Amino acid sequence: MPLSANNPDRKSWLHVDKNSDFPIQNIPFGVFLTRDDIITIGTRIGDTAIDLGALHQLGYFKGIPLTEDIFLQDTLNDFIADGRKTWRLVRDRIADIFDSENTSLKNNKKHKEVVLFRLDEIEMQLPVLIGDYTDFYSSKEHATNVGTMFRDPDNALLPNWLHIPVGYHGRSSSIIPSGIPVHRPQGQTLPGDAKEPVFGPSKLVDFELEMAFITTDANDLGEPIPIEEAEAYIFGLVVFNDWSARDIQKWEYVPLGPFLAKNFASSISPWIVTLDALEPYRVEGPKPIKPQLEYLQYKGKKSFDINLEVAIQPKGAKETVVSKSNFKYMYWNMAQQLTHHTVNGCPINSGDMMGSGTISGPTPDSYGSMLELSWRGENPIKMKDGTERKFINDHDTVIMRGFCEKDGTRIGFGEVKTELLPVFSKK
Repeated sequence: MPLSANNPDRKSWLHVDKNSDFPIQNIPFGVFLTRDDIITIGTRIGDTAIDLGALHQLGYFKGIPLTEDIFLQDTLNDFIADGRKTWRLVRDRIADIFDSENTSLKNNKKHKEVVLFRLDEIEMQLPVLIGDYTDFYSSKEHATNVGTMFRDPDNALLPNWLHIPVGYHGRSSSIIPSGIPVHRPQGQTLPGDAKEPVFGPSKLVDFELEMAFITTDANDLGEPIPIEEAEAYIFGLVVFNDWSARDIQKWEYVPLGPFLAKNFASSISPWIVTLDALEPYRVEGPKPIKPQLEYLQYKGKKSFDINLEVAIQPKGAKETVVSKSNFKYMYWNMAQQLTHHTVNGCPINSGDMMGSGTISGPTPDSYGSMLELSWRGENPIKMKDGTERKFINDHDTVIMRGFCEKDGTRIGFGEVKTELLPVFSKK
């Protein structure tokens, strides 16, 4: 099926700024609360939010097999479960409706009043009900940096790392959309040369720059997904801040991995950008250092050129960009991650989320965490207001952004913006 929505020459009759993340070629999907306190599924072009529930009720999706309530829900799970053919039909139809040459809605003032919203008239929600969340550890640069810090630099990567996409199952209940603040977590730590742990607030709260992909219903229990089919079950991606408490993590992660250090919060950008919208930005990924087993071998370009950046904004001050990285640095790609996840027959459901793991590039300014940027706190990062950061302070806001750009077309994710509050105190 041709992706007509991706036509780079297409223009919209809605206003779109030159450097907008959301031109008509993007058409992401999200969930928002309207000015009338109604939750609806929508999309966005420029700075205009579009109510797909109202658009469907007014007959603009005629001819596409959709249930009457598909966009009148508070999550995208059912729409995602309809599969890639439906996603493409809907996305192409939206592109046609808002094309500058199409006047059917453009000249209908009454319809526009119920379909279109300014961004200050809506409140973004979590776009999917996340049943299961898996976090991978797929950046070679990040894994090497961490292994160098805490183990032998000559053996920074563990023996299995170049053979499997390492991952663990995380907590989905604490995944939140951009704009929701996070409290500094508490837990056990082992300070300095102490022999016994203490309980208290984490002193080393960190961000992790990641992307995450959302899946659709994919397989039955016991049925693996072959690598050549894996991308058909990936709906789209979000920018993902997988918060981490490094001191808690250091004490607890052996033998079963992170627990309290990771389950207190993870923040996502609220608009899901489809894999179809990212199609023009495919690139070759890193070449395998060691031969990979047959089930993980793939053909074609499975990586995406997505520019990423992280900024820290102290309270009342200007933001400071501390990292610029790229999704293309990932050693293990999404198709390999999903294939490995299901090779033992693990079923994948609509709305499942899978994090890439921290994305670090080859240079110090492209590292994806404060652990690496400040190198365990040994090299503090200077802010524009003159203060320094080894890790994240209370009332700092962490902002992550992602976008692709090629031949004059920019497809972006917006931002995920989260303030770190002090330890929770019951009022």
